[in-house]
Amino acid sequence: MNNLLTVPEAELYYEVRGSGPLVVLVGAPMDADSFAPLADLLADSYTVLTTDPRGVKRSKLTDGGTSTPEQRADDLARLIQYVDRGPAVAFGSSGGAVSVLALAQNHPETVRAVIAHEPPLDHLVADGDELLAKSEKLMADYLSGDVVGAWEQFFALANIQLPPGMAQMMFGGERDPQQVADERFWFAHEMRESISWRPDLARLSAVRVLVGIGSDSTGQLCDRTSTALADLLGIKPTHFPGGHTGFADDPKAFEPELRRQLVEVVLDPGA
Repeated sequence: MNNLLTVPEAELYYEVRGSGPLVVLVGAPMDADSFAPLADLLADSYTVLTTDPRGVKRSKLTDGGTSTPEQRADDLARLIQYVDRGPAVAFGSSGGAVSVLALAQNHPETVRAVIAHEPPLDHLVADGDELLAKSEKLMADYLSGDVVGAWEQFFALANIQLPPGMAQMMFGGERDPQQVADERFWFAHEMRESISWRPDLARLSAVRVLVGIGSDSTGQLCDRTSTALADLLGIKPTHFPGGHTGFADDPKAFEPELRRQLVEVVLDPGA
């Protein structure tokens, strides 16, 4: 089922698959298509909700241009209430992990638990101010037209090693206009708001929170920020197959561990 839901300042595109307990799969800036293969695998046991975050692809803004974690959390809460199959287990990755943490803080009644996979929360690490300053530079460079240079800075900051010339191959030359528009929206209106967000640990303690890290992400920035969040929450991180985008790179490898976590969260009477 593919539909649109009107919310304040946006029209949200969403998809619903399967039946059973509700699972939300969300990214930022990644859209619903990025989660479709994983959603298909889970739909035999769960109702799976995916969505394009506001301002991305089919989720058009109707007023204003910002995408804060609080706005995205409000959007998710409205979607969960609208499909009327909650409370949900919400899995979010990268900026989507920040979204589901904000959802847990602001709308705890809508979730059984949240799984925050590699949230890029720069304030949680000792060099956070330096990281945020470097991010400001690369965002400005991107918006001034240095697309490839900005992406090279981004991957260096994330400590993700690219082969020489790969950024030019990925982001130079002719590209899909929708991909470029979504990317520009992220650099202009979504990235800063996500990486500078500060979780409220006291409010998060009222909801079951799992912190996920990719097994191939060791030493990367999101490994550091995720480990810091888990330490602050007093929990051990859960390791998932693959790297930062393991759920999209190899959903068949990613799905068994996610399903194992969902079974524990959904079926455990103490959850």
